[in-house]
Amino acid sequence: MRIKVETRQDGNVDVPWRFSLNGDHVDVFEMVDQWFGDDYRYCKVKGSDGALYILRYDELRSEWCLAMFASERAQAVTAEWTSPRQSVKGLLQ
Repeated sequence: MRIKVETRQDGNVDVPWRFSLNGDHVDVFEMVDQWFGDDYRYCKVKGSDGALYILRYDELRSEWCLAMFASERAQAVTAEWTSPRQSVKGLLQ
């Protein structure tokens, strides 16, 4: 999904600062990670809405798109998951 991203300069790289998603503006609260390819860049960011996003920048086309989204609620559920061994151990006690 293509999105409009406002960027700011960080060193010699433009990084996401704010973006529009379905008409709503989401401020980038934290840049969690970023990685580069030959002609693209991925930025993993935490939004002001508590959600986690992975934004992909296509350097050849100068276009941003949303590659992944995880709501704050989905992140909380994932954080509560335990390994199967721990779950079984808890049931046996």
